Amino acid sequence: MDTQIRNVEEEVLSDNWYTLRKYNFEYQRPDGKWERQSREAYDRGNGATILLYNTEKETVILTRQFRLPTYTNGNESGMLIEACAGLLDKDNPEDCIKRETEEETGYKLNAVRKIFEAYMSPGSVTEILYFFVGEYSEDMKVSSGGGAENEQENIEVLEIPFSEAMNMIATGEIRDAKTIMLLQYAQLNGLVKTKQGAGQQPTCTLLLSF
Repeated sequence: MDTQIRNVEEEVLSDNWYTLRKYNFEYQRPDGKWERQSREAYDRGNGATILLYNTEKETVILTRQFRLPTYTNGNESGMLIEACAGLLDKDNPEDCIKRETEEETGYKLNAVRKIFEAYMSPGSVTEILYFFVGEYSEDMKVSSGGGAENEQENIEVLEIPFSEAMNMIATGEIRDAKTIMLLQYAQLNGLVKTKQGAGQQPTCTLLLSF
């Protein structure tokens, strides 16, 4: 069914860090009747995310950092384990994720592969997130990572066995949506073929501390 929208009115509610807009419009229902609706949409731009994996070591690179919104909604420490990600700004998705990978993890990737794109919170946020995977090796490491200093990111870099990362989804240690999607993609598509099962207690190697 083609969505019918008319008489759209836009109001900027906040333009501080990103932009919050309110939209009043008329929407045509399936029965043909028009009804007046009001919605708010938060525009923070589009982003990209990547899962770094190593087939020989059977590991993935993830990050851990403080996320205030999670702290205000049930995450006692506010710390979240997640895949490397960033906003596009003026870059295309591939250039963005290569830059963010080097800034956050310290690995300089020559090649990445886009696997899909998705609206992450379509009820309230305009963002499209572009998902990538990329294979890493130790000779690609050019720095300790940790994020851009001027952005106060304070990112920890974690190298985790893939089977244990999957188990951390089940235990609730990984609760970030993009990270779960990337790990499940890797499992479904056999990116990392583990020799051991996933029924181990989660451990990880801390590559960066602050």
